[in-house]
Amino acid sequence: MTQQPISGAQPEPLTRVPWSAVALFVAVAYGLAWLVMLPMWQLDPATAASIPLGTQMLMQLLPSVMMFTPAVAMLVAVFVMKTPRRGRARFLGLWPLRPAKRVVWFIVLGNFAPIVIVALALGVATLFGWYTPDFAELSGFAATLAAAGTPPELAHTVMLTQLAMVPFASLINLLPAFGEEIGWRGWLLPALRPLGTWPALLVSGAIWGVWHAPVTLLGHNFGLLDWRGVALMTVGSVLWGILFGWLRLRSASVWPAVIAHGALNGAGALFMVFTTAGAPLPLPLVNPLGVSGWIVAAILIAALAATGQFGKQPSLAPPRR
Repeated sequence: MTQQPISGAQPEPLTRVPWSAVALFVAVAYGLAWLVMLPMWQLDPATAASIPLGTQMLMQLLPSVMMFTPAVAMLVAVFVMKTPRRGRARFLGLWPLRPAKRVVWFIVLGNFAPIVIVALALGVATLFGWYTPDFAELSGFAATLAAAGTPPELAHTVMLTQLAMVPFASLINLLPAFGEEIGWRGWLLPALRPLGTWPALLVSGAIWGVWHAPVTLLGHNFGLLDWRGVALMTVGSVLWGILFGWLRLRSASVWPAVIAHGALNGAGALFMVFTTAGAPLPLPLVNPLGVSGWIVAAILIAALAATGQFGKQPSLAPPRR
């Protein structure tokens, strides 16, 4: 592995995984996630329509609130378990942003790469016959707008507006994405780094995937209400987590991963815009966190590994003299 020294206050170098801190981090992140989503689990679908509109809007915000639970877990690990004891901003990848040119370019990469991957995943799904696009009429999108009370003839205008906003989705989603990434790639990935790069990426990605269970088991992303949805989300999170983790480790900054996470959240549902009305839409295959996204992400990861990109990581330890 290429160790490139970086300037700034140095964190306490970890020679082994702080398993007690990791266990507490995971327990807090998971426990709070289920606690936040508990009102959704207590909701009776038969009476959901009778709930006041204001309450319904608050309930819809719960998944966004859940995204801040890894940040709370990070605070517990840092300030209760004292991991690390010094150089916390550097350990978490918050500061200093040096060299600035490297960090900026990886932020730019983090902003646009997920959009390209989502588009390529859509192409893969179309190629394999899992997805039937309607780029001309946007019939599926028009039907969705009509059901929501929006004139279907505005489908192209709304579509163009949404597409124009996609490059800025990372900024729109910045705060909730930060709430997750400061935990997963900010604290957990460096804490697991003594295991080695690949084990740390795989374990942190799996933990991230299972953490989604409170919403995945409600049908989020895949429309499945059992273990299959959790399994699909875990595989998708491992693959996307490797890419986000590479951005984090390669740049020595958490900000590229934050931006990439926000970009994925903003672009992930683009397949809903171009679908054909009435055509089958198998979410486990079409969703970019599903099989089509796995294929594209796996090819990209293989290319990065083949070119030695996972070995180029700035050292967190002080340079040798």
